[in-house]
Amino acid sequence: MKVLVTGGVRSGKSRHAEELVLTLAGDGPATYVAPGPTTDHDRDPDWAARVAAHRARRPAAWGTIETRDVAAALREGSAPVLVDCLGTWLTGVLDEERAWERPAAELAELLERRTDGMLAALAAADRDVVLVTNEVGLGVVPAHRSGRVFRDLLGTLNQRVGRACDEVHLVVAGRTLRL
Repeated sequence: MKVLVTGGVRSGKSRHAEELVLTLAGDGPATYVAPGPTTDHDRDPDWAARVAAHRARRPAAWGTIETRDVAAALREGSAPVLVDCLGTWLTGVLDEERAWERPAAELAELLERRTDGMLAALAAADRDVVLVTNEVGLGVVPAHRSGRVFRDLLGTLNQRVGRACDEVHLVVAGRTLRL
């Protein structure tokens, strides 16, 4: 089963995704993929704190992979896999590609290519996968260019991943709606 869990910031989407994976994994192993901006915790203490908090509330049997290469993590992880979150993956891709000065159309093509690889790995995954993302349609987006570009790219990414999943769950104020 492939599930996309979406919602606004602090909606409870990550906790819902973790509970879903707990149900799928039982007492067995699972893999938590943190596709964050960096594994260099000295340079990004906020990211290190986020990963540490998630790690502390997960079962000891769960492994953690910190990587920008979600496709590789989907191929390597044990069943099931939880990817949290596609918004941080997108910011990592944009940083890697030094994207903020590029034209929007070029960024859309770049993201399409990068997403194709992740979607191929998702389709080939022979395990349950739960992906978490921010729902840009419900959030406040800064009115400057980078905010609009990020919103548009993440919205497109969410649509593509949602179509590749068996289920989409929307979490608002800790309440879940299956779409």
